Amino acid sequence: MESIQDEPPDLVDVDAQENDSASNVKLDTPKLQLDDLSLSKVPLTIFTGYLGAGKTTLVNYILKEQHGKRIAVILNGLDTGVAAIESLISRRGTFDYIILETSGLADPGNLAPLFWVDDGLGSTIYLDGIVTLVDAKNILLSLDEPVASETVEESEHQHEGPLLTTAHLQISHADVVIINKCDVVTHDQLEKVKGRVRSINGLAKMHETRFGEIPQLEGVLLDLHAYDQVEMLDSVSKGHSHLDPVSLTSISTLTLQLPVLQPNQLDKLESWLRSVLWESILPIPGKVQAEEQAFTIHRVKGQIPIADGRQLMIQGVRDIFEIVDKSIIGSEKVDAAEISKGKIVLIGKGLMGLGFEESLLGGLR
Repeated sequence: MESIQDEPPDLVDVDAQENDSASNVKLDTPKLQLDDLSLSKVPLTIFTGYLGAGKTTLVNYILKEQHGKRIAVILNGLDTGVAAIESLISRRGTFDYIILETSGLADPGNLAPLFWVDDGLGSTIYLDGIVTLVDAKNILLSLDEPVASETVEESEHQHEGPLLTTAHLQISHADVVIINKCDVVTHDQLEKVKGRVRSINGLAKMHETRFGEIPQLEGVLLDLHAYDQVEMLDSVSKGHSHLDPVSLTSISTLTLQLPVLQPNQLDKLESWLRSVLWESILPIPGKVQAEEQAFTIHRVKGQIPIADGRQLMIQGVRDIFEIVDKSIIGSEKVDAAEISKGKIVLIGKGLMGLGFEESLLGGLR
């Protein structure tokens, strides 16, 4: 691959698209023979984070690295970003990767579910993962003492509780968290930042950077495959070990242990998930419960062992989820004697003290 350091970054200026969307698409295309990509899906990674966290610096760093990818970069907010993605579909074959760099106050949870419910997007593009950049020097202030523009209106989530910031949402939805500008904080300050990020999202991979430079891109920022694997679940312990210390009702990570299921229990599991994710109702066995409860799920991930040897995987963002047989994406069936217990990991607001695991196990009986 030839050097592209002197070439402009790949940009889709979504603000200018209304006038002439085609002419405003710029693609960083290394001088490689273009393969026919018409039958393959293009991966898309969302980059989010506050203004000043280093998103643009990091994206430019990626574009200048020798990775052999033809990357299209979309700038600006999520709604206009969708329009830009749709405009790119007609140019498939001239790029093989998309980076969506959101505005500083964007909530990535508004975009991710579209790849399940939008047939047009889902048939041509797949969400590779969400990368959130945080400024090591200022992130704690953003979480604890945000200005008015950084807070989330509670009416959007229909629940009362402690102050919820955009920084909370960006971290809670992340598959990867990049802690940038580590060179301007002390070791103790950095450890405090890492602990706080982990308390909000116990699933995300975490990396430290200086000046937005990362030695390895594959599997760190690109080609994450965050929605077709659940390997990180093994590193998340049982219960509420990850809890944002601001309040028991703030963002936290909750792990639920799941036994090996009989095939006829899968419908019961799906019913439990629909109640929790769609209606914010935690089923209580033997009790009719019609009241919505004060919790919100931002992310769900799980591995489900079935007694017949299948290994299923749960992936979900907000109220959209899917259960996939891992054999479809390359995993093989295992002997029933080798099947261990599974688990479901929830990231969201107000999850503590409600008896999620008891509810889940009761619903499977």
